[in-house]
Amino acid sequence: MSAASRAPLCSTSRNRSRRAALTAAAGGAVAALLLSACTSGGTAGGGGDTNFVMGKDGISTAKKGTRAAAPDLSGKSVAGGQLDIAAYKGKVVVLNVWGSWCAPCRAEAPGFQKVYTDLKGQGVQFVGINTLDTSNDNALAFEKQQGITYPSLSDPKGKLLLRFKKGTLSLQAIPSTLVIDREGKIAARSLAALSEDRLRKMIAPVLAEK
Repeated sequence: MSAASRAPLCSTSRNRSRRAALTAAAGGAVAALLLSACTSGGTAGGGGDTNFVMGKDGISTAKKGTRAAAPDLSGKSVAGGQLDIAAYKGKVVVLNVWGSWCAPCRAEAPGFQKVYTDLKGQGVQFVGINTLDTSNDNALAFEKQQGITYPSLSDPKGKLLLRFKKGTLSLQAIPSTLVIDREGKIAARSLAALSEDRLRKMIAPVLAEK
């Protein structure tokens, strides 16, 4: 076989290799984005003075009189209706940021549903923010599989999280959980997945406030 006849085969082989490399690189970039956003740990997002004091259990709290107000959080829910957390003012609101793609989110979800069931009659309302999900169908499937009955805002591009005061939440720390007091102020924060026991301990002091 002449060199001229071999050249197209070599060129085709190189093109296939190049395409494979580009595909692998693109897949790696997507995986890196999801891994950076989905973590079982976390640090304060973006700096800023939010008056949080970190406890030994990894939960940060802010004293009354020093708490930052929660931003306006309203929009379309995962279920398809409209949702506004301002409607729950006067209740203790547990706000959980999650994604269907996030393994720690799946791990903590059953405990969240159990605590919600136990405390909803005591003036505690759970609300989720489903973020960075490419499909709302995935979010709906997650809620069905985990038996979640409390509502979640749909936030596929993370825009709702950007409304929080600098240092409050971070797209690099999912799942995250906030406890918002009866006055609409952020009383406690976790930038990591929570066990059922730690979640209850996080809520209890805020629920006990008068």
